[in-house]
Amino acid sequence: MTENRNVLFVIIDQLRADCLFGSLADHVDLPNLRALMDEAVTFTRHFSVTNPCGPSRASILTGQYAMNHRSVRNGTPLRHDAPNIATSMRKAGYLPLLFGYTDTSQDPRVFDADDPFLTSYETPMPGFHEVMEMRQEMSIPWRSHLMNQGYEFDRYWDVYTPVSPAGAPPRLNDPALYRAEDSDTAFLTDAFLNHMPACRDQGWFAHLTYIRPHPPLVAPAPYNDMYDPDSLPSPVGLDTAAAETALHPFFGPALGYATPAKFVEGFPDLEPTEDNIQTLRAIYLGLATEVDHHVGRVVQFLKDSGQYDSTLIVVMADHGEMLGDRHAWGKMNVHDAAYHTPLIIRQPGNAARAGTRITAPTESIDVTPTILDWIGQEIPNSMDGRSLLPLLRGDMPQDWRPYTFSELDFGAPMQPTVWQTALGTDASESNLSILRDDRFTLVEFAADLAPMLFDGGGAGSDALVNVADRPEYQADLARLTRQMLRHRMKNMDHTLSLTTITDAGAVVRPRRG
Repeated sequence: MTENRNVLFVIIDQLRADCLFGSLADHVDLPNLRALMDEAVTFTRHFSVTNPCGPSRASILTGQYAMNHRSVRNGTPLRHDAPNIATSMRKAGYLPLLFGYTDTSQDPRVFDADDPFLTSYETPMPGFHEVMEMRQEMSIPWRSHLMNQGYEFDRYWDVYTPVSPAGAPPRLNDPALYRAEDSDTAFLTDAFLNHMPACRDQGWFAHLTYIRPHPPLVAPAPYNDMYDPDSLPSPVGLDTAAAETALHPFFGPALGYATPAKFVEGFPDLEPTEDNIQTLRAIYLGLATEVDHHVGRVVQFLKDSGQYDSTLIVVMADHGEMLGDRHAWGKMNVHDAAYHTPLIIRQPGNAARAGTRITAPTESIDVTPTILDWIGQEIPNSMDGRSLLPLLRGDMPQDWRPYTFSELDFGAPMQPTVWQTALGTDASESNLSILRDDRFTLVEFAADLAPMLFDGGGAGSDALVNVADRPEYQADLARLTRQMLRHRMKNMDHTLSLTTITDAGAVVRPRRG
């Protein structure tokens, strides 16, 4: 590398797109992310290609659809030889620095059966240099930091239980037991800022991954009650949970799988009342504002150290969050709120495009190819995503996909999930695919289950209901089903399929370009 080309790649766990543009945007204060948007290009129709955390990050970092990498659940191993952003950055001379986590389940074929790496799905993806471990279920450094600061707790998960300042029984939006300067978000940011000053004389790649606003929904003061629950818009959806479950057999298990009570510690009997739901939404927004504050610290460091104009900054989320929409919580769902995330890219030398918002559909698998393209590193044929550099310049490729594609596995090989029990499916057929174009969302199942079709252009409540069985939609249903089939066929694993063994050796044709 003849000149410093730095990459800061930030993932904010479970941040909804509409916190920055959409129904919640006017109700949450995110000044630093908005300031970055003013100097960057923002992709407003950006979607995760799979959920939950582990599979989503596997797709982001390998550039592959879940149908190809097949690490489809938290705890499902990722092949050890799958090219990823870290191994590719190493080929370009970078040491991939990890501050946080990748939620990678390791390939048991290359580890001894007693290796601790095979006891957690939260280990780092191969190729990363783990500078600071920050994992939700382990978090040894942060836990030790809290103990060293004098915080007392019997169980690690007690850290996430709200504490009443007056010593009374805790309320939902009481603060966390730790101060804001000792939160997981603050601790991780401090680790980044403490490590990076000595890296300024070389090109660097840093992957900074924030847990928040991922649940448990508890926030330190002042973020715990920063927003008035009564001032927030209500969740969108049909009038009752029963009406939602009646749309398709998939939704009954989905609404039972993730409930408001599972999003907090210390409230096992929490009822989904309007007050409770709005309070949880307010805490979520408070956590998002806390992350925004610390992203601002990171950006200010780049400016103060003279590295801002030599650093590609990418900010995104791994997936979305239902947050009560459609009477649902979490990300094990088919609706847009679980997949629609922000993507902000500030590219040095692209000031003419500052503040641009791109409405072309993009996918989470496009981010790694974009970063590799920017540093001049070859994009492996295994990667299904496409570089966004042309779009950043304002050049729309004629063959750009007019839709987004996502997948969700809702089964498990060891213990049947609530879906398997309710639907009578086995692990291999307990999965679905989602295709979204400018108007429609199609959901198809591997099992013998009826498809779903949602008409985003429908009037009133018709936009919220499944119209797959209506005669007037059969042509659209057939067209989108063919499109989904073609998409899957064109994007089957290309790791070696464009390589030919010849008498002169192996010859590889690039997938694109």
